[in-house]
Amino acid sequence: MQKSAEHRGTEWLAAVGLRPTRQRLALATLLVGDGLDRHVTAESLFAAARAAGEGVSLATVYNTLRTFCEAGLMSEITVDGTRSYFDTRLDDHPHFYWEDSAELTDAPKEELEIARLPIPPAGAAVARVDVVIRLKRT
Repeated sequence: MQKSAEHRGTEWLAAVGLRPTRQRLALATLLVGDGLDRHVTAESLFAAARAAGEGVSLATVYNTLRTFCEAGLMSEITVDGTRSYFDTRLDDHPHFYWEDSAELTDAPKEELEIARLPIPPAGAAVARVDVVIRLKRT
């Protein structure tokens, strides 16, 4: 039996103990309902929710994405001071940022080599390394 999109969304929330409110379930279903990984901005998810007939505000989308990140369901990738993307793929992997289309895509992690990181200051530890490779079409 194949899982429905809403069932996938419900399981995704349940995996971390998040209560499936109407808004959370609607957004979770859009994010993981088809079983594919995706990169979204709050604005693109808001547009998808509206197109699906969901009555959620942009503020609710922002708050829900933050909740999903805090719960460990997604990660936030900041490409500049004004734009963040939210990624449903949780393993360590680099990204391509296409400057002409403002699109974030996965880059092949097997091709990335980081030989050494700077030693963090006293009292600090590296929590995560985000690699965003900016591209422009030629």
